[in-house]
Amino acid sequence: MAEKTSPDRTDHNITLDAQDDRWEWRRKIRANPRKHLIYRMGVGVVGGLLLIAAPLTGWLPGPGGIPLFILGLAVLSSEFEWAQRLLYRVKGWVFEFTAWTGKQPAWLKALGTVALFLCVLVAIWLYLAVLGVPGWLPDSWESFLHKLPLLG
Repeated sequence: MAEKTSPDRTDHNITLDAQDDRWEWRRKIRANPRKHLIYRMGVGVVGGLLLIAAPLTGWLPGPGGIPLFILGLAVLSSEFEWAQRLLYRVKGWVFEFTAWTGKQPAWLKALGTVALFLCVLVAIWLYLAVLGVPGWLPDSWESFLHKLPLLG
């Protein structure tokens, strides 16, 4: 059985080498220079749009643009080595952060959860203060929200 080797990420090419690609269909695209150029442009446009959308949705409650950023980086890393190196670096940071949070005492984790919950509530409140309370909410919710500061 042939030994599986990991891609060479030390050559600092702009695009992935054909032998570094694990999917046969992409190796076929790379064999045709015209198809490869069109494919690279498509990957660049889609990945770039996802990266641009990330900060535009970052203000939304919840994870915001983080998933879009990671998805855009993953799309770009399928074709570009610089994005692949950055994606592996980001994955390393996430792994280190989750390992660090796993070692923290329970009271600190609970405090962090409460702080995150409060940040989400404040973000929703600011969102409603700027854009107004939507009329599609149930009347009981609307009447409650209109009693809050800046929403009345």
